[in-house]
Order: sequence, then C-alpha cells, then structure tokens
Amino acid sequence: MAIVIVGGMVLGAVVGLFLGAHVGGNFTPDFRFLHLRGYEATGVLGLLLGIFVGGALGARWRRRPAR
Repeated sequence: MAIVIVGGMVLGAVVGLFLGAHVGGNFTPDFRFLHLRGYEATGVLGLLLGIFVGGALGARWRRRPAR
C-alpha cells in the first residue's frame, strides 16, 4: 500500500510548510536557505523535512504486522 507512504509525505509536507513559515515569520526573519530569506526559507525547509519525516512515518506504519 504505497498510498500510506504518499499520504504521509503529503501530510508531512503541508504541516512542515506551515510550521516552517510560522517559525520563520515570527522568530528567524534573517534565516537564509536557497537564496530565500525569513518565512520563505524556513517554509521550504519545513516542506522538505516534512516530506522525509512523513514518508518515514508512513513506511513505518505500513510495515506494522497485522494482528
């Protein structure tokens, strides 16, 4: 069921994007990443981290043995 992994990646991306933009807009306005600054940079970083973390959690949940 690859849909679990993809769903985890999409959910992680959305959550990571919003959390990253919130942190960057409020706490780290001078942060730079990929020629972006502030909430844009932390939003992109949160998006990328959310994709990886969401995919890893989806893969872990998928491998759980059925009872």
